[in-house]
Amino acid sequence: MWIAIVVAAAGCYALKLAGLSLPQRVLAHPVVERVADLVPVALLAALVAVQVWSQGSSLTVDARTAGLGFAVVALLLRAPFLVVVVGAAATAALLRLAV
Repeated sequence: MWIAIVVAAAGCYALKLAGLSLPQRVLAHPVVERVADLVPVALLAALVAVQVWSQGSSLTVDARTAGLGFAVVALLLRAPFLVVVVGAAATAALLRLAV
């Protein structure tokens, strides 16, 4: 187990060092800037999708989907973050209670 932790830490350090070692002209390229801006959004969206629609190794649609739907609507209406989180949790909880 410790070997895996050390290898993962070394890999993270090497990846960070590789990013810092790139010349400024590479980092200033418009395509690189655009990709760097969109990668965190894509990763977060993938994490949300996995947490909402997976149960073990199967896909499922349950109360979490309704909570996500509430969050999407609240974000489109520019609700404060706390309202989005609490509202989504309350929606999922109430739907689970009802079903």
